Amino acid sequence: KIEKPKPIKCGTFGASSLQQRYLATGDFDGNLNIWNLEAPEIPVYSVKGHKEIINSIDGVGGLGIGEGAPEIVTGSRDGTVKVWDPRQNDTPVANMEPVQGESKRDCWTVAFGNAYNQEERVVCAGYDNGDIKLFDLKTMSLRWETNIKNGVCSVEFDRKDINMNKLVATSLEGKFHVFDMRTQHPTKGFASVSEKAQKSTIWQVRHLPQNRDIFMTSGGSGSLHLWKYEYPAQRSKKDSEGSELGVAGSVSLLQNVTLSTQPISSLDWSPDKKGLCVCGAFDQTVRVLIVTKLNKI
Repeated sequence: KIEKPKPIKCGTFGASSLQQRYLATGDFDGNLNIWNLEAPEIPVYSVKGHKEIINSIDGVGGLGIGEGAPEIVTGSRDGTVKVWDPRQNDTPVANMEPVQGESKRDCWTVAFGNAYNQEERVVCAGYDNGDIKLFDLKTMSLRWETNIKNGVCSVEFDRKDINMNKLVATSLEGKFHVFDMRTQHPTKGFASVSEKAQKSTIWQVRHLPQNRDIFMTSGGSGSLHLWKYEYPAQRSKKDSEGSELGVAGSVSLLQNVTLSTQPISSLDWSPDKKGLCVCGAFDQTVRVLIVTKLNKI
């Protein structure tokens, strides 16, 4: 148990090796800190990353997941998304901020993807106005953007360390969207399917580590929903001008359970034991669950 003077909003082990077990955290003052849990008195890396609260953090390149540098991405209420390499002091390796004259939007969620070799890597960010932006870190450019009309609470690629395959984005109003990231049309972007899961906010989405087509969403109604994505017969087709256009699949509900009268705000699967998961809720309870029969799907 470690207590710090500044409240901590988010954390990740994603840029650390299993041997090091360094925890990167974002706090309410906009600080990014990396802690050695064996000696947590002073952070091993610390930077004033943002002007306001860091809402979301993700790491890649550690834990044996994803090629390339061990990087951390932070998204903040100040409207910026920054990528950090802990081996480089004080300055981010990438800084995605609103262009001149564009209003700054509160960034609620960030995720790495496409880290399948040393060069390739993308960051996806979701904002309070429903914007989703995909930044290509290889070309340092905005690769794609869309809007899902409601605040984006959580985004996650089905795998970080493969050629982009699928992305799930969850929203404030009970809907989630699954984007097929294999085919990007020049004007229409990525094909997607949306599903109304419940009436309340979908706080989080997490893909099953052992099967990327199964994912779980956690909701404001205190429930968990387990979903399966079914691919279409053909994932792409040619449009009238000869450009490749993605084809979205379908989503089916496998199981759901209500555990709490309060929102379930965080969720994670075990990478080792298939079906073992943990969730935290506003009722200040941490619940450990097991989902069975996943090998039959």
